[in-house]
Amino acid sequence: RKWTCWLFESEARRDFYEPLVDMSYDFELAYEENRILARELPVVIALRRELLDELEEAKADLSSVEKEEQAAALNEFNEYRQQRKASCAEEKEKIRQKHRQGLISSKALQNEQKRAERSAEEDILTKKRLLPLPKRRDRVRHIKHRLKVDIDSRWRVIHSDISDIRRKTPIEVKKRRPWLSLLTFPIPGLGQLLIGQRQKAFFFFLGTLFIYLAAIPYSLGVGNYRGKGIAGLISLAKDGKRLDRSIIFMIEGVIAVIFLVLAFLIIYMSYRDVRSTEKRMIAGVRKHNWFETRMVMRGKGFPYIVSAPAAILTIFIVLLPIAVTCLISFTNYDPTHQSKFTWTGLENYKAIFLGQGMAGGPFWRIMGWTVIWTLAATTLAIFIGFVLALLVNQDRIRGKKFFRTVYLLPWAVPAFITIMFFSIMFSPSGPLTTVLNQLLGNTDPSEMLNIKYTTWGTRIVLILLQGWLGSSYVFLLCTGILQGIPNDLYEAARIDGAQGFQQTRYITIPLLLFQTAPLMIGQYTFNFNNFSII
Repeated sequence: RKWTCWLFESEARRDFYEPLVDMSYDFELAYEENRILARELPVVIALRRELLDELEEAKADLSSVEKEEQAAALNEFNEYRQQRKASCAEEKEKIRQKHRQGLISSKALQNEQKRAERSAEEDILTKKRLLPLPKRRDRVRHIKHRLKVDIDSRWRVIHSDISDIRRKTPIEVKKRRPWLSLLTFPIPGLGQLLIGQRQKAFFFFLGTLFIYLAAIPYSLGVGNYRGKGIAGLISLAKDGKRLDRSIIFMIEGVIAVIFLVLAFLIIYMSYRDVRSTEKRMIAGVRKHNWFETRMVMRGKGFPYIVSAPAAILTIFIVLLPIAVTCLISFTNYDPTHQSKFTWTGLENYKAIFLGQGMAGGPFWRIMGWTVIWTLAATTLAIFIGFVLALLVNQDRIRGKKFFRTVYLLPWAVPAFITIMFFSIMFSPSGPLTTVLNQLLGNTDPSEMLNIKYTTWGTRIVLILLQGWLGSSYVFLLCTGILQGIPNDLYEAARIDGAQGFQQTRYITIPLLLFQTAPLMIGQYTFNFNNFSII
């Protein structure tokens, strides 16, 4: 009934605006919109009436199903299912006979049996759908689905046609400058509302509520746990109460800054949207209606909408701790100033650069050893894993499963056990220390190696230990990639006269590096922060 009234109204408006088309672009647009509605609405109304009649008929047909009819059909279906299962069993027995006679392979036997079972299941399911109740229920569901999908599809076509007319019909406005965006930028959503985009204005008004009820009050200290918003970030609880903690003031101050940044982004997005709409209207392009706005959001805006929750979560889980950590480096935070500390500027960095103080003195030595540790341990692990993967991948090697299991043991065995093993092996009386002394000819007790209690000896053993532990991951990674390299490349190289080393250099290594380079870089990053073994 509502659509019928709308149809009569559209026909009346079409007839009213038809003689006024040449007077104004707005009259032309109104005529074209009502002409499309007057043309398409009868089709939509007729389709809806037809589907409603079919739905009433299907419901009446469903309610008229008698229990006796359903019971008889169900008995017939059970008999058919038993017969079909019996025929499936006979077909599978024939297939097994062919296998026993050697006519088909074991793989073909499995495939044929699965095919027979699948065919029987499909036949039984098709027969089940033909029962009176399921058949009529499926018909009712199908008609309800068409009522929703087909009608929505017709309306999308109508809105799309109207949008095309709006894009082709220019607009005339008196203003020559986008002043509305400047007047309304403090209140996101107000500009959209004044332009006439009410739905879009609603979402920006939600941002306005966030700005003036959450972001600004929190930055002023309202709702803080113990801090004072931005002021607390500046003061860091200086001259505060005994229970006040500078770190709490800093964290809540950083959160206030994040809230203000998000508020600024909302204001900027609203201002930019209103300004671009005004500029288009001044240029003669009409503003987007809600249908066009939704199409843009589903297209260009979809990546931003999907990424927004993850981005907000990342800000508070990742960026917030990083920001607080960086800000602490500009304070005098130390064991004597844990509760309350103050800003010191670049004093800490100056001390580190000049090698002064408790942190600056050993900093460069620690940094140098960390760089050596990262480069040496990671490179050694990559080299060991790569060489072992190449050896196991050779066609002439037998027992590959055994060797792969052995080479994965460093990754499977707890690192603590491996560390204890290396500690025992390189102890003053350990087997490896004894072998090294014999090779070097050290017989005097004063000349005996004491690797465990010397700085560089311990460092070398740590590098060897990490190289052994990290080689399993590289070995597993390289093994998977080597198995995926086509043999055709090696056969073509052998035909061209390439030897084994040349094949490894020009085929294996480039393909491995191309696929594993990001993961290898990740290994260096991991070992730079890996101090558990040390």
